[in-house]
Amino acid sequence: MQKNRTQNIELNSIKNTSNAQMQFDIRTNSRTLSKSVFVVLFTIYAFSSVLIDNIARSQDSVILFGRTFPVSSFAGVVTSLANICIIFLVVFFKKTGFITSLILLLLQFPALIRNIIFARTISSIPGIFNNLLTIIAIIVIYRRNLMLDRYKDNEIELLKKQQRLSQHLFEQTATALVSAVDAKDTYSHGHSLRVAEYSEKIARMMGKSDDECYRIYYTALLHDVGKIGIADQIITKKGKLTPEEYFEIKQHPAKGHQILKSINEYPYLSVGAHYHHERYDGKGYPEGLKGEDIPEIARIISVADAYDAMTSNRSYRDAIPQQLVREEIVKNAGTQFDPEIAKIMQKLIDEDVMYRMKERDALREQAGNNELYCEEFRSDISDGILVSPYMAKIHLKFTPKNNSVKDAILPTIILFDSLDGRVHDEEKTIKDFNYLEYCMVCFDGRSEGDNIRKIQINTVDNDRNRIRNNVSDHDIIYNIDAVRIKDHVLIKINDGHKTMEITAVLPDNSRYAYIGLTGEYCDITDVTINKAKDPVSDDYITRIAEEISYIDGPEGDLPNVQIDGHRSDYSDAIAITDGLKLTFHSVSLPAARLIWHCPYVDIFHSDDKGVHSENYRDYVLVRFDGEDWEGSGGSQNRMIVNRTEDFVGWDEWKKQCKDGIDCEVTFAKKGNKITVSTENMGLSVKCVITVLDGEQDIYAALTGDQIAITNIKVVR
Repeated sequence: MQKNRTQNIELNSIKNTSNAQMQFDIRTNSRTLSKSVFVVLFTIYAFSSVLIDNIARSQDSVILFGRTFPVSSFAGVVTSLANICIIFLVVFFKKTGFITSLILLLLQFPALIRNIIFARTISSIPGIFNNLLTIIAIIVIYRRNLMLDRYKDNEIELLKKQQRLSQHLFEQTATALVSAVDAKDTYSHGHSLRVAEYSEKIARMMGKSDDECYRIYYTALLHDVGKIGIADQIITKKGKLTPEEYFEIKQHPAKGHQILKSINEYPYLSVGAHYHHERYDGKGYPEGLKGEDIPEIARIISVADAYDAMTSNRSYRDAIPQQLVREEIVKNAGTQFDPEIAKIMQKLIDEDVMYRMKERDALREQAGNNELYCEEFRSDISDGILVSPYMAKIHLKFTPKNNSVKDAILPTIILFDSLDGRVHDEEKTIKDFNYLEYCMVCFDGRSEGDNIRKIQINTVDNDRNRIRNNVSDHDIIYNIDAVRIKDHVLIKINDGHKTMEITAVLPDNSRYAYIGLTGEYCDITDVTINKAKDPVSDDYITRIAEEISYIDGPEGDLPNVQIDGHRSDYSDAIAITDGLKLTFHSVSLPAARLIWHCPYVDIFHSDDKGVHSENYRDYVLVRFDGEDWEGSGGSQNRMIVNRTEDFVGWDEWKKQCKDGIDCEVTFAKKGNKITVSTENMGLSVKCVITVLDGEQDIYAALTGDQIAITNIKVVR
């Protein structure tokens, strides 16, 4: 199956290339033909113009069909031929033809007038009138062409306007249908929108056009529309469904197909609804399709749908952490999911270093859950709001339950990290989700916490003429800014009267940081959260502590490198030559906890040996855990992964990565073929790269995820 898939991809690539070349050839041939016709018409007219005068004055005769004709009688024929060329120039070449024709006709007038004056003959008068009439004719034709063009433009603009209105109506109708589905279950609120967004991301990674991405987005948006026909008590049921209820829920693809198939202008919509629960191994429903018999658009939606289902709350379980979801996608590639599309989803997760694709903003007003009702302290805590270089702006209203704001215990921020972006208090979940609470900061300036290296709190009075943002004696409006640069977090809390600035220093750069909101005997309502589109500058936060380094060990031929997140940094690049060998020491950072927190080797080309610099093109990422990650093109790659008898198992793999391992990577280069090999803890990884884009200068750089690489030595 994989071989057939590869062949299909290659054939499609060849077909697309051939089609593009054919279209280019047609356009080129059309332009060449157009120029040739113009030259022919121009030449015929010029030749005819020269002949007309000679023919008109000729005293000779010719014999045709047994009869004698004076040559001068053919002057009208040649004149007509010249006029036809002029008219064709105007009709077919529009403005260019009109200007050319007008110039050619006007150039004849001096000669005609000269003949009348100096030759004292009236034989040129018909030529003058003929030219004048021809000029009038081409002006009329040209003006008519202009009117027709304007009419066509107006028609096209009207059609475009109607198309935009139709498209807008379609989008509104689709959104209304999705809202009707979401209204049936608060736990799935926003599910269809997120699946549409993820599907579009996958499609773009697959190289789809804007038009294809548009179709995929709206097909994914409506994939669950069939749930309108499923009973509410089944949709919202907490706990396991009965066999009868499960049979009923499995009817929603068919119901969605029935609803959408009547939309003739958008036939692709029903495909996603009908087939998004098919499985790659043929064990899905409703028709049990297998492999590439499942429409591609449905295979894309299947992966996006599963990702959002696992990373969202459900009535019967909490959301699964993104890293664990990734492992599930890996496990089910080739069975539940198309392996190529699953690989793209893995790549999207790995690149989502700021967790922006699936942030846990559970307090967003769009989700219908923008309120906290706190009794005892920490009895109700918001889901985590990720703190990153992209500024988060949080707005909330605080209302104490029993006291005025003067006597109330103000809200509290919990700064923490966990796999699922939530605060945990039970020992089991603390361990399962690798929960670490950095500190708590009350809005009155008090702080508490043992897992923070340093904290600094400053209070700045605002304009004294401004009053506190009190809605009443029992309400305070707070506006909070939160941002992170490496291991420093800056939080500003503004109540309109004063601004409290909190700078907290995390244990290191590698862990995430979330904000949880809570309080004691109060209501926290009207919460809104907005994230900036662009990151702040690296010097936005004034450092109050030195950065923690895990690369103080011995240094080899290249500088040591600390990689705090997925491919967040790289070693210096090394030009690949035959027989090159790299040796180095790698140790996972304290926060590392997953199999892929290990070294990688990036094989790439760029103009100045820099990663992500001018003309950067990565061919392949060779990961020591054996996962295959293709680059951006320009090569054919074959990954060979074997577990030898010395393989230690994945739990021991993670432990030894934590303890530190000595690594060796070898390179062989023959022409345009490069072989990269490494073996670590019984896992042998070999990648054969065939460079197809003609580049000769290929480089390797060490990177990874949450590791420190030291003592890098280059052996040639």
